[in-house]
Amino acid sequence: MKNLEVEVRSFITKEEYKRLIRKFDKEAKLLDSINEETIYLKGTKGDLRLRRNKDQAFIIFKTGKIHDDSREEIEIKFNKKDFEKIENLFLQLGFKTEVRWFRKRRIYQWGNLKVFVDNTKGYGFIIELEKTGRRGERGKIHKYLKNKLKSLGIKITPKKIFDEKFKYYKNNWQKILKYEN
Repeated sequence: MKNLEVEVRSFITKEEYKRLIRKFDKEAKLLDSINEETIYLKGTKGDLRLRRNKDQAFIIFKTGKIHDDSREEIEIKFNKKDFEKIENLFLQLGFKTEVRWFRKRRIYQWGNLKVFVDNTKGYGFIIELEKTGRRGERGKIHKYLKNKLKSLGIKITPKKIFDEKFKYYKNNWQKILKYEN
């Protein structure tokens, strides 16, 4: 049986972002602090992404829809110097750039959870708690994650709000980022 990535996420304020960074810097193990660029590609079922940071690059495919609570994931690491070639390959195969993100991400190990605290340019501050598990454990893990988020004083942002904000960003990212192809 394949492992699933189960997650809860929420938009947070700048003040909450700073408070959570201080908390996790004291109480969790910082795994990485990175600046990432992520490109979402459309042209297939699921969710296909290219991601790079200062050290490495990835092709990531997730089943299901964006903002689902759990999805299967395939991740392939490649040399970051080949990022533009890989991006061009997908574009030549008929995929289209749906959206491009630039974020500062802090990744923590907090007990048995991974915690991502993000500042995404033009999109906002987000916290995400993640745990992997088997399909049959999805509901139990999701409830556990919701309780952990609540213990941090953070309410889960409803999926509808994430979807609306993503739709707005997707339709305006080039203007928001002042990005030209």
